[in-house]
Amino acid sequence: MLLTRILTAIVGVPIVFLCIFLGDMLFYLMMFVVSFFCVYEYLNISKKYNPHVLISLVMAVLFFVFLQFFNSFPVNKVSFSAIVIVLVLFVKEIFGENPKFAIERVAVSFLGAFFIPLSLMHMVYLRNLYGGMKIIFFIFLVVWVLDTAAYAFGFILGKHKLVEHISPKKTVEGAITGVIFGLLTAVICRITFMSDILSMRDSIVLGFIISIVGQFSDLAESLIKRDGDIKDSGKAIPGHGGFFDRFDSYIFAAPAVYYILKFLE
Repeated sequence: MLLTRILTAIVGVPIVFLCIFLGDMLFYLMMFVVSFFCVYEYLNISKKYNPHVLISLVMAVLFFVFLQFFNSFPVNKVSFSAIVIVLVLFVKEIFGENPKFAIERVAVSFLGAFFIPLSLMHMVYLRNLYGGMKIIFFIFLVVWVLDTAAYAFGFILGKHKLVEHISPKKTVEGAITGVIFGLLTAVICRITFMSDILSMRDSIVLGFIISIVGQFSDLAESLIKRDGDIKDSGKAIPGHGGFFDRFDSYIFAAPAVYYILKFLE
């Protein structure tokens, strides 16, 4: 298992870094694939609610493409897409044969078709900003370090459970350590390669936000998996579980960083 994880990382990490470095369509395609598999795995986790899997996947794909292209569209693309997705889901239910739990199916399907693609699309928005390559590397490094620190120190020092009913192995000590190491990583990133983009104050603010929101995002995914009574979201990434497992931290962290940067401009 450990060897599989290491081999996957040896192959996968350079590919991810190359996509980040080159940006443009290559990075968009990477996030397109990530979004697709995250939605697919989420719908599979939520299968007890009988979501509209095929329709949700198709709409998630079209939504992700729509957000990237059609820049001359005359109205707000997000609002328009939300209305269309809900409309399609209700049409499916109205002309279906079983009205029982219809709202439940619509809600679960909508979360997959709309929210997950929209959240992950913010990674593309971030990459398209001035200094976007460095910003994406910054986010990845902070998340990777804080996750590793939270796991390691939680295992060694952890005594107080954070949210035991959702993620039994996560501890308060691990979460606090994750925030500390996330902040340290943000400061180091600023000193080494982000000084032309971020002030020290802004890097600390972003490091703190990523450390808090990233861990919350991970807990949100754990909540979904707990509800679905599974351990891993999938097996698409050998030794690492699914795409949803590996990119869950960015579901809330990416939008948070994007809008904070917009606020700080």
